[in-house]
Amino acid sequence: MTKQQLDWYSAGLAKDLPEGRVKTVTARTTSICLVHFDGQWSAMDNHCPHQNGPLGEGAIEKGEGGKSWIRCPWHGWDFDPLTGKPPGGHEDSGQQMYPVELRDGEVFIGLEAEPPRETTVTDVMVETMTNWGVQSVFGMVGHSNLGLSDAIRLAVEDKRLKYYGIRHEGAGAFAASAYGKLTGKPAACLTIAGPGATNLMTGMWDAKVDRAPVLALTGQVQTQVLGAGAFQDIDLRSAFQAVSAFSQPVLSSSNHAELMSLACKTAIVEQDVAHLIFPDDVQTLPSSKPASGPSGRVSRQGIQPQEADIEQAAQMIAEARRPILVVGHGAFPARDQVVAMAGEMGLPVMTTFKAKGFIPDDHPNAGGVMGRSGTPIASWFLNEADLVLTLGTSFSNHTGITPSKTIIQVDHDRMQLGKFHRVTLPVWGDIGAFCSAMQGRVKSGATDQLNELADRWRMWRDEKHRRLAEEHGEGVHSFAIFDALGRVAPDDAIFAVDVGNNTYSFGRYLETKGSQRVLMSGYLGSIGFGFPAGMGAWAATQDVAALKGRKVISVSGDGGFGQYPMDFTTAVKYGMDVTHILLHNGQLGKISKEQRAGEWPVWQTDLHNPSFAAFAKLCGGHGSKVSDAKDLEAAIRKALGYNGPALVEIMADPELI
Repeated sequence: MTKQQLDWYSAGLAKDLPEGRVKTVTARTTSICLVHFDGQWSAMDNHCPHQNGPLGEGAIEKGEGGKSWIRCPWHGWDFDPLTGKPPGGHEDSGQQMYPVELRDGEVFIGLEAEPPRETTVTDVMVETMTNWGVQSVFGMVGHSNLGLSDAIRLAVEDKRLKYYGIRHEGAGAFAASAYGKLTGKPAACLTIAGPGATNLMTGMWDAKVDRAPVLALTGQVQTQVLGAGAFQDIDLRSAFQAVSAFSQPVLSSSNHAELMSLACKTAIVEQDVAHLIFPDDVQTLPSSKPASGPSGRVSRQGIQPQEADIEQAAQMIAEARRPILVVGHGAFPARDQVVAMAGEMGLPVMTTFKAKGFIPDDHPNAGGVMGRSGTPIASWFLNEADLVLTLGTSFSNHTGITPSKTIIQVDHDRMQLGKFHRVTLPVWGDIGAFCSAMQGRVKSGATDQLNELADRWRMWRDEKHRRLAEEHGEGVHSFAIFDALGRVAPDDAIFAVDVGNNTYSFGRYLETKGSQRVLMSGYLGSIGFGFPAGMGAWAATQDVAALKGRKVISVSGDGGFGQYPMDFTTAVKYGMDVTHILLHNGQLGKISKEQRAGEWPVWQTDLHNPSFAAFAKLCGGHGSKVSDAKDLEAAIRKALGYNGPALVEIMADPELI
């Protein structure tokens, strides 16, 4: 091939590489060791044939007899600086060489025209993944996932995927978990082998125990050194076995499209974590097999309850004097039907904390959140109830539904029915189907509980406002914070809340409205969830038509935000419109409270913090600080109006929760 038939790429100015030096340059996507030696220039393949060490990061050194060699910086293999030939004894053919020209002080390297890109194993698997509806990937590109990353890059360029490069894999895992909780569809996480994969674990457990679909894609060391204790070689299949419903390696002999289909189907159908392990050398193997997809693999949903169960449930509700309805997160797909049924039957509706916002607090049937993070309204009605109808609840000990009550439990998962203790009537079926079957069977009961409900709300609202008098100059009262946030947040806002005293106060004080949603680390209860979950929720608003345009508001304490603060820069990089409400009290307030309650001394719960508002500005977002309750509403409104990531740092009293 003549020089005229080559593609020439600039490698920089000749003056930037002194005599007797080497450096790594990239021509097109080819990594090259550029050499300036003995008044001449050469360019060779940058990868040492031993273990792909970068020759351009090495040096020219004199060996025996005064001969000069390029020495690989990893393990000391030598190569002639101008010919790429080794001294003998290994890889006698030497390095591939490339033509070099100097043009007006600029160095150019000639490459043959790039051949058409060959379809790889990971191309097929990424196409299969997008066929199953995966639209967003949260990840970190690294040395053991580069082939997979390139397949994802092409899908991003083709607008089949969106990619968000996070600063810590734990934040990406929480973002994917929140995405799954909000949409019921999986987002993917991309990591390298070893520590990148293990950093996913907390977020994967959060997804698993809260039944959120997630797809974990982890790199792995090359198959030739797998299991031999190589750098970053750990047994990822075993590591993910407990946290995933599906965990499999991708091998050269695998049916690659079908393997990805099984992973996606498991995540979607089981609402669980699915995990695929990609050895480095398998990722770029050529593949001629077609991609796969969901056609013919997923049935219509819908489990109709037995008629005998419907009749018994209707009779029990009709005969009860004070029946109530308790709704969990699992009822969200049938939200409108549940609220309509409650209205027809005249039932007060309480929710678990995970289902906060299921029914707006200004609805005539709404009774607020049950349990530790709940309202005295819900507690009072549970105490007075003689029958509890529960839909999509898991009977968490935090919710506090006493097993001594007469209970009708409805769930599409038979294992959830009576899981922790016996219930009076377990009903297997979809909640929407149950509501439809109950239509017209039970009218409002003899006891008018809705007037009592309105009275209890008036009493609680009066009590909340009286609590403002407790402020004594140590920071803003939590009620003032969430009262202001509740007033100004859009009716369709999506809240992502962290763990700690801020969470309890959010559950107790913020009154939901409209179609607002709340996302949390429910069963795992992991601090640090809030802001990354906000990123995941925002990504979902870009992917799902029904969520487009909805405002995302994340909430945390200073301890929670401090877990993944640098991912605020991720939000800035991708223009994520997330408003973060940060309660700054200088301590792990929930733990301090638990130490005092257990009659322990308060120890090691104090925090040394920066100015978070200043930090947000330094990252390129909006930041403001509030020390007086009278400034809350204006500050939150301004943050909500900012087009991008915004943070409101509120100096809060740790005692006023």
